[in-house]
Amino acid sequence: MFFRKKDSDRAPEAAAPPAAAAKAGDGTVSVSLTVNGTPVTASIDPRTLLVQFIRENQRLTGTHVGCDTSQCGACVVHLDGRAVKSCTVLAASVDGGKVTTIEGLAKDGKLHPMQEAFREHHGLQCGYCTPGMIMSAIDIVNRKGTNLDEATVRHELEGNICRCTGYHNIVAAVRAGAANMSSSRQAAE
Repeated sequence: MFFRKKDSDRAPEAAAPPAAAAKAGDGTVSVSLTVNGTPVTASIDPRTLLVQFIRENQRLTGTHVGCDTSQCGACVVHLDGRAVKSCTVLAASVDGGKVTTIEGLAKDGKLHPMQEAFREHHGLQCGYCTPGMIMSAIDIVNRKGTNLDEATVRHELEGNICRCTGYHNIVAAVRAGAANMSSSRQAAE
């Protein structure tokens, strides 16, 4: 599961900012990355979290902040094709990276198969956790394949919390979305 790693297996988000993130004289750093296929460059405070960069700098508000402690999963985005909790990643540490948010999934006005499955199976209630659930679900399919059983989905979603619903419809949506991704051969990235 991508939320439980040994310190020796930490993803790039635990690393120090790369040298490519140039420090300016005003205490900011310059960061360049690709967000939903669009190259962006900004001068930011070196303490800026990726979730803040996405929401405040890029004005993409589909990525939510739910807990600030990496417990809820509302902030999940894809970084270089892997799901990460953006509330624990320094934006400067992903200089040169490729970020996909919930806003970057739909193509040509057509929902991603996982988004469509959440809509069809009503895998939401208030919708606050839904973007993170969908981003996590796509990552599960990318890592585990499209033939997912209920136990696998439930285990893999342990790092995502929904306070409104039971998980029955969410699990059904993930399984249907996985099947739809298989039939349409559409990957998240």
